[in-house]
Amino acid sequence: MSRRSLSFRRGTGTADLLTRFRRPLVDARIRKYNVFPRPQIRKESQGYVGEMRLETVFTAADIQAAVARLAREIERDYRDKNPILLGVLKGCFVFMADLVRALNMPVEIEFISLSSYGPRRTQSTGRIEVVQGLRKPVRARHVLVVEDIIDTGVTLDFTLHYLRRRRPASVRVCALFDKTSRRKVPVSADYVGLTVPDCFLVGYGLDFDERFRHLPGLYCLKEDD
Repeated sequence: MSRRSLSFRRGTGTADLLTRFRRPLVDARIRKYNVFPRPQIRKESQGYVGEMRLETVFTAADIQAAVARLAREIERDYRDKNPILLGVLKGCFVFMADLVRALNMPVEIEFISLSSYGPRRTQSTGRIEVVQGLRKPVRARHVLVVEDIIDTGVTLDFTLHYLRRRRPASVRVCALFDKTSRRKVPVSADYVGLTVPDCFLVGYGLDFDERFRHLPGLYCLKEDD
């Protein structure tokens, strides 16, 4: 659209135009310089209000390299098995999409939704709720569980027991992020992308109160001193 083709309606002033076009410019600046505005997060449920900051743990390039490596490992083991990739929602959806596109072989996709985090919590409650169960039969099929992150292991342990009751031919686990320092249940992944530190992580599908899932890298959410 040329500048001459822009039509100005009555009541549309300079401030309105700036509001209209400012967001794309901000997004472009963020993408170019990898700079993210410092989020204001209110923690009323914990009795205080504080500002928190994002610290980079892994860049988008680091993550994509890990995804590509995992795809090659999975291809090596599942080439002729037509596996079901089972994503654990919601956090896995970004990783699942990138992983499937990186695989050079046919796969089937299924999702379940489990929850152990209440609203605005940064610690798992330890109580697992099945929000959405399996809709595809997995009996005698090779199933690869796709996890965004293994933390305490409680959710993954629940998932594995949930699946094995349905008698698949095999069950393996692929986790992009592994927080081994937080493990409470002795579970492990067959395919691991990156080991992460013990802090609350957001980005690349991981959220805090449904925020920050869109960020392309992985970030540690920390409270300012």
